[in-house]
Amino acid sequence: MAYYDFLNVVFAPLLKLPILWTIIILSFIVSIIIIVITKYTTDQALMKKLKDDLKEHQKQIKELKNEPTKAMEAQKKAMELNMKYMMHSLKPTIITFIPIILIFGWMSSTFAYESIKPNQEFSVSVFFEKNINGNAEIIIPEGITIIDNKIKKIENDKTMWTLKGLEGEHILEFAYNGEKQQKSILITNSGKYIEPSKKTNGAIKLIQIDYKSRKILNLFGWKLGWLGTYIIFSIIFTMALRKVMKVY
Repeated sequence: MAYYDFLNVVFAPLLKLPILWTIIILSFIVSIIIIVITKYTTDQALMKKLKDDLKEHQKQIKELKNEPTKAMEAQKKAMELNMKYMMHSLKPTIITFIPIILIFGWMSSTFAYESIKPNQEFSVSVFFEKNINGNAEIIIPEGITIIDNKIKKIENDKTMWTLKGLEGEHILEFAYNGEKQQKSILITNSGKYIEPSKKTNGAIKLIQIDYKSRKILNLFGWKLGWLGTYIIFSIIFTMALRKVMKVY
């Protein structure tokens, strides 16, 4: 995809860093873009007033817990204020939505999985239409070795092969009842990988390379991938930047 290649060029310097630092820097970049756009595309005086009024009504709701009627009135006003605040926040959200989605797509395609290294065993699963019976065959190129059998029986609409191979990009071919489908795989020490799944038409419905999920941050025993790591640092940066830049 063109946008993927473009972002590879834009973020090339970051890809030379350890992955954790790359995620931290990207979360900071995205956070500051969102905060700056929010600051200059919204009426900050109005946003501050709405936020202050909302806090005041929330305080009143707590104080009026023994007076249900008045508490409901205060809650209704708080909901109206919250709706106004959200409506005024909509413009920066719309402006940043597409760029952020593109960056997220690129990050998912770059950081979600561990790459398959030379001579490392990995598995490939092929999924078929329901109630398919018989055998399926894998046809491998030079540089790929099959650990188990070349021909496998289809069980529960699925077959799986275990392979290993030399460094490089290889094309695997799968055959069933005259139908053939292909899937590329990248074996490398660089940390890169090719999209793990490929949907197909015919009796063969899906080919999937069983990559291992990449864990980037160990938070007190809680191992997080790229998205969890991004969210944590994004929250920290957003809160800090809002205070520093006085964005409401």
